[in-house]
Amino acid sequence: MFGTSAAFAPAQAADQVIKIGVDLPVSGADASDGIPTQNGVALAIEEANAHAPAGFKFQMDALDDAVGGVHNPQQGATNIRSLAADPEVMGVVGPFNSNVAAAEIPVSNEAGLPLISPSNTNPTLTSAKYRTTHPKEITYFRVCATDDLQGKAGAEFAKELGFKKVYVVDDNETYGLGLANVFEKEFKSMGGTVLGHDHLTANQQDFKALLTKIAATHPDAIYYGGVTSTGGGLLRQQMAGAGLNPAKIPFEGGDGISDEAFIKIAGPAANNSYYTVAAPNAQKLASAQAFIKAYKAKYKSDIGAYSANAYVAANVMIDAVERAIKANGGKMPTRAQVLKSLQATKDFKSIIGTFGFTTDGNTNNPVISLWKVANDKQVFLKQALIAR
Repeated sequence: MFGTSAAFAPAQAADQVIKIGVDLPVSGADASDGIPTQNGVALAIEEANAHAPAGFKFQMDALDDAVGGVHNPQQGATNIRSLAADPEVMGVVGPFNSNVAAAEIPVSNEAGLPLISPSNTNPTLTSAKYRTTHPKEITYFRVCATDDLQGKAGAEFAKELGFKKVYVVDDNETYGLGLANVFEKEFKSMGGTVLGHDHLTANQQDFKALLTKIAATHPDAIYYGGVTSTGGGLLRQQMAGAGLNPAKIPFEGGDGISDEAFIKIAGPAANNSYYTVAAPNAQKLASAQAFIKAYKAKYKSDIGAYSANAYVAANVMIDAVERAIKANGGKMPTRAQVLKSLQATKDFKSIIGTFGFTTDGNTNNPVISLWKVANDKQVFLKQALIAR
């Protein structure tokens, strides 16, 4: 008689796979933003599998929306089509950039595929104009604050710093242009003077002519709406050569220059720069310390500006899936059931605070944090809950 062995043990049914898609820029100049954000998602999924519903396991399906090292709306839309074609994908965390979101939302809305962004800040993205197929069906959500709040906070910060005359520049993309316009409007309403407002050209590398023009207006500071990869780092780096001493002329922007790439590209000129981030500083939250410890242990690095938000976005998606499984009698849910569950999210306790989604998909607990670059390092200044 043979003894019991693994070879003759009864076969166990394999767990059903539920995929969480991820769409972020994880190559080239945008990788310093995208990779730490993707790491937050991966950590959430890994932890979720320790307590996943019986018979199920979560898996990450991550795609890169960067082309030539820069986030690309068309690639983002292609990625969403690919993820939507896989029935195991129940939702997507991403994208990172607002212009990519503008291209992706119509695609995800048509497919009924939920998106949760950790970092899209353009206010218009939750409007019906992007929901072209099902305008009344909310399929896009975000866990970050928006630029109507970030731009206002940036203007208030500029006044606190004593800036009276500011020159505004943007990268002419959805995020950068929108943020710069809000900053300009709010700064003027607070009595500040905007000396001029110019737009960069895609792939522009030489800003000497623009900076020489700006130098002639004698600004107290330059405000930049945009991201590092579309000119933010080079614009700051080239100021000295155009008669704008970075030590005397501060640079301010939004979370588009919150990455390590800005410091690397701008070099010593990165110092005396200030920026807002449409999320709390997780390092200062007691509720986030276990996440930070786990992140550092796994990735041997500090978290990025939106790592915690991405972790939360993934956990919200996972929670919606688990509730949908329960409501479906323990069986694999449909995307429609997951979406309904996600839409009903409220009082979700996360490492960045308790929140729910408004009727248009925004977080009802937006926080803005303020930072500066000093001694070649990012330095946290303060943060605040901003009323909508």
